[in-house]
Amino acid sequence: MTKIGLIRCEKNESRCPLTGCLVSLAASANGFASVPDPELVGLFTCRCPGDNAVNAARILKSKGAEVIHWCTCAFARKADGEWLLGGGFCGDLDALMRRVAEEAGVRCVKGTAHLPKGYQPETVG
Repeated sequence: MTKIGLIRCEKNESRCPLTGCLVSLAASANGFASVPDPELVGLFTCRCPGDNAVNAARILKSKGAEVIHWCTCAFARKADGEWLLGGGFCGDLDALMRRVAEEAGVRCVKGTAHLPKGYQPETVG
């Protein structure tokens, strides 16, 4: 069983109930396709400019998270019914993931549900 923490972007929290992310996690699909038997331990919302992300990851790690997945909407956008790489809600996600991996000591994965065509989730840490 792999224990997962999720971090989403505040810019999408009032529009998205994370249904796709949670369904993908339960089915080991999309961004979780390489995760054997995933189990959600908790989730947080990242607040711009990301100052709470390290603390959120530390808390998720203390609850057992072995890896933190960052929601796809942070780095991709939907256009004409298709998810495209780039133009997501967070322009600093790569740097934020590196900071979280280093300071909280937990591996970070970029991607949950609705992955852009051909995209393979990137891992830091």
